[in-house]
Amino acid sequence: MAIKPGLGRKSSKNPPILSHEFVIQNHADIVSCVAMIFVIGLMLQATSSIASVFVALHHSITGADPTHENPRGIPYTYESGWRDWCAVFFYTLICIIMHAVLQEYVIDKISKRLHLSKFKLSRFNDSSQLIFFYAMSFLWGADVILREGYIGKAALLWENYPEHPMIFLHKLFFIIQLAYYLHMLPELYFQKVKKEDQQPKIIQSIVSFSFVALAYYLNFHRVGLVLLTLHYLSEVISHVFVLIEIFDRDDKYVNLNIISRIVFVFTRFATMVLSVLTFYYKIENSPFSLVALFAIFALQGYLVFQFINDVLKAKRASLVEQNVAKKKVVKTEKSKKERKRESDLPEADQDTGRKPETKKVK
Repeated sequence: MAIKPGLGRKSSKNPPILSHEFVIQNHADIVSCVAMIFVIGLMLQATSSIASVFVALHHSITGADPTHENPRGIPYTYESGWRDWCAVFFYTLICIIMHAVLQEYVIDKISKRLHLSKFKLSRFNDSSQLIFFYAMSFLWGADVILREGYIGKAALLWENYPEHPMIFLHKLFFIIQLAYYLHMLPELYFQKVKKEDQQPKIIQSIVSFSFVALAYYLNFHRVGLVLLTLHYLSEVISHVFVLIEIFDRDDKYVNLNIISRIVFVFTRFATMVLSVLTFYYKIENSPFSLVALFAIFALQGYLVFQFINDVLKAKRASLVEQNVAKKKVVKTEKSKKERKRESDLPEADQDTGRKPETKKVK
């Protein structure tokens, strides 16, 4: 019996079971079945303790089991630990499922109506997926910042380091961040990304995952939360203008891209100032503070370099398009002038300009 492709399908054909095409077309359904095993295991008494390691958050420091109610009503606080990798694995499966659902039911339906070229379609798919994650992460991070009161009292970012407990939303934020950047690697296979396009996405996944993991396990998660929220604000605005550029076929809003550039520069400046203030002046008792500061500055330098490179590429492309347009205008004007000259001549003179027809000799 043939199996119909489910979520994440790319074709209406029925490939052989366990083939590469079968896995790609049905990867969301397969991953959903794996995730359901953990959810069902959580409901059974015999396996609930094992399944809760993957589904629930652990390493609570409030003195109570996070799977039970808190009798005193004290909010749970957490720290990082080895069991978090089990949760990262489970939520990586959830990210793969959500990626397929968003692609199948939202992005693909919109792209079919737009009739985009292959290049624009690839940019549209990437920006649509990323803008959803960046917007969600920015709103989530801003909510945690307001709950913890980091804006009113910035000293909370470095006071009593390294004893920085996390509330539930704060810990779950970092778990989802690690899971999302980890899920980007198998998505290269599921989305059939070309080899020449895989390298920048692999670098983005590994670098982002490494920075988030180091900030989380070195107890820099407070300042890491603020820096990630700033970064996601810049990324949201950047990808919004990418989508505007795709939809704007007449280049009406091309000049508004300067807003994205201003926000990018402001974000990089704010990130470096906050990093120097936190890691160089305030957190002095940690041997990793200077290493973290150097890593952040190296990343900001790389992002600025890529930003300048993209701006120069955009200017070169616009100049090439302008030159091509000018050449087309000059050619059309010359052809019009030649047609006018021929139309002004009498018919006898027009015939002299034409080549005589040669008859074939047998």
